[in-house]
Order: sequence, then structure tokens, then C-alpha cells
Amino acid sequence: MAEEDMIAMSKKELQRLHVIQKVLEGLIPQTAASDILSLSDRQIRRIVRRIRQEGPHGIVHKSRGKPSNRRREDAFRETVIRLYRTQYPDFGPTFASEKLIERDGIAVNDETLRLWLIQSGDWKKARKKKKHHAWRERKPHYGQMLQMDGSHHDWFERRAPTCVLMSYIDDATGRTFARFYGYEGTLPALDSLKRYSKRHGLPLSIYLDKHSTYRSIGKPTIEDELNGTKPLSQFERALTELGIKVIHANSPQAKGRIERLFRTFQDRLVKEMRLRDISSLEEGNAFLKTYLPVYNRRFSVQPQQAPDLHRMLPQGTDTTMIFCIRTERRLRNDRTIAHHKKLYQIEENLRAHKVTVSELLDGSLVITHNDKPLRYHELGERPVQKKQAREKDPQRPGRTYGPAPADHPWRRFRIAFPNRKKEEAPEQLPPI
Repeated sequence: MAEEDMIAMSKKELQRLHVIQKVLEGLIPQTAASDILSLSDRQIRRIVRRIRQEGPHGIVHKSRGKPSNRRREDAFRETVIRLYRTQYPDFGPTFASEKLIERDGIAVNDETLRLWLIQSGDWKKARKKKKHHAWRERKPHYGQMLQMDGSHHDWFERRAPTCVLMSYIDDATGRTFARFYGYEGTLPALDSLKRYSKRHGLPLSIYLDKHSTYRSIGKPTIEDELNGTKPLSQFERALTELGIKVIHANSPQAKGRIERLFRTFQDRLVKEMRLRDISSLEEGNAFLKTYLPVYNRRFSVQPQQAPDLHRMLPQGTDTTMIFCIRTERRLRNDRTIAHHKKLYQIEENLRAHKVTVSELLDGSLVITHNDKPLRYHELGERPVQKKQAREKDPQRPGRTYGPAPADHPWRRFRIAFPNRKKEEAPEQLPPI
């Protein structure tokens, strides 16, 4: 008898019953129940009326436990399964449904056939597997490869403008270097790499994504095609001059260590700065100098092999001209160049077609030709060539042009020869 009192309900029906009970008890109106359950007022009234008549069992749908009106006969189902077992035993449900209608004239939906075959044991339900990213073992040496990226995040929780954390993590040990910048671009990337190299040295390779800062999106020039090279971004150019190998990742999962580092920093670092009420980039960078050593001591690991492969810069290397944005500009006949919508006058008598403009990390410009610095100064406006300008005479206004007169040769030609070209006009035109 206890089994007869049991009512099988889904979670959705239990939720509806709970709300309808509140309506029956007079705690909430039917309009509020309509908003809560996302149902119309008419449907709420119908459910309330049914529960009053049938009790809690009235919440259950009337078609529960009954066969569908579109259900196929058992004999048809057995015929399809028999044909599948005899003629298409290794076919997939989709392919088998196509062949059933093509060869046997039996139309059955592929998903219906799939369910029938799963119930009969002739097909196993297969889940779509996610794309597998093979696990890559750590590099054995410290300094053999760095993973680098920038993370856009509200690091200061609205106490300061949104900024970017440029981070480096050693693949072998997990040791980290990071610094805050206002944006993710070439100058922040070069500045962070310069600071890292001064503290730890130059790594053998750097693992990057395909951001336009780290990989050039320009098309190869004719010179690149002839030399078998490809265009380089400013950051790639600097790494090439420093002898650092550049590796571009094809997916975020490929550089998973730096991605996991950002998730950790977005949790731990944000809270650490909140406790200290750090509210600017300068304060954040000062805090990183004391925070990162503690973080590295706790979370870094020992490399598999002892030699440190970081290398120091050779003596005499001018890093100022390496960690910069270097572009070529055409030298005009008046020895001026245009750069970022500004004009610069070269003070030396130079015969050249192009010069090199280098934007340094401190914001200054250096203009060189064949690695030789040139003296220059900025111009407020482009110099005007000296010409005798003709002043307008107020007594002689400029000529105005109006419609051609009726006896103009052009009008006479068009009227006399409407289908002929102007070059075919005779010497003498008839009068209008």
C-alpha cells in the first residue's frame, strides 16, 4: 500500500509543486508564481485547479508513462534491427539510416535508429572526447626556455586603472619574474625583457603566443622573398639580435605554465595587494620586488640538471639600441623626415635615401645612418619652398565658369552628330 502513495516527480515538477503550495496557502499571489516559474497566468490557474482536484499528483504531466503518439510499431522496429544485424552490422546509425532508405526503402530517423540500437545492444553510446593536449615534460636546465605572456586584469580592484601584468616563468624551475604596465605592447615587452636579463641573464629560448607584439602580421616584401626571410616584429628583432630563439605557441594550452601562473596571481596577488591597500602601478611594482622572491622560494622546483644556461651579455653590447623600436624613414630632398605625424630636420649635409629612427625606452629618439648618430631638431611645421606668391587683386575677382553658351562648338557638334565621338568632329560645324 505504501508503493501506491509514492509519486515519481522530476526536480522541475517538485519545484513547481513547492511554489503552487505557497499559492494554495495564500502566501503568494498567482501572478508572483507566474513570474517565479516563468509560466503564463492561464497555466498557473490550470495547475492550481488540477492540484486542488487531484492533490500533489496533479503536478505530474498526463503523458507520463504512456507511449508516444508517434511511436513506431514493434514489428517495424524489429524489422529495422534485423536488417541492421544482417546487412549493416558495422555501420554507424547515421550511415545505416541512409542505406535503409536508399536500398530498402525504409525511412527511419538516424537518432531514432541510434536509440533502438543502443537499447538492443547493437551500438554503444560514445561520448565526444575533448581535444587532447599532450603533456610536455619540463626542460631539464634552468634558463633553457622561458614562457612569457601578458595578463589583462583588474589587478587593483578598481583602486587603479586596469593594467597588464607582464610575466616570465622558467619552464624547468617555475621561477617567476613579473612587472605591471599600462598596456601590452612592444615597449613594455622590451622593458620587461631588459629588466629580466639584467637580473638573471639571457635565456636560450622564449615561448610566446601569436600576439601582434610578439609576431609580425606584415606580409613579406620582395627583399624578404629573395632572401628567404620573413618579416619580424620589433620584439622578434630584438630577440634575434640577442641570440634568443623565438617559439610561438599554437594554443593557450601549449604554454600552460604561464596560464596557470596568471590564475594563481589573479587569486593570490590581488588579495595580497588588497590587504596592503596598494593602489597604483608604482606601488604594485615595488611590492613585486619583495613578493616574488617569497613566491619563488615556496613554489619553484629544482631543475633536473644543474648547469644554469642563462648567459650574460657580452661586454660592450649597447643594449640601449637593441631594446628599442627601430624603423626606417625616407629622407626627403630638404633633409626632413616624418615620424608619428611630426617633422624632424636633419642638421647634417647627408646624402642618403633612408635613415633609421630608434625609439628608446625612456621616450627619446635617436636618428642614425649606418649606425652613426645624426644631429636633428623637431620642426613645428614643414618648411615652405620660396616661391613668388601671386597676391590676389580685389579689383580682379577670380574667373567663374557657367554653362556653355548655345553656340559653343561642343553643343553644335552634339546636336549635329549625336552618335559620333569628339575626335571624329569635322573642321566645319553646321550652325545651330
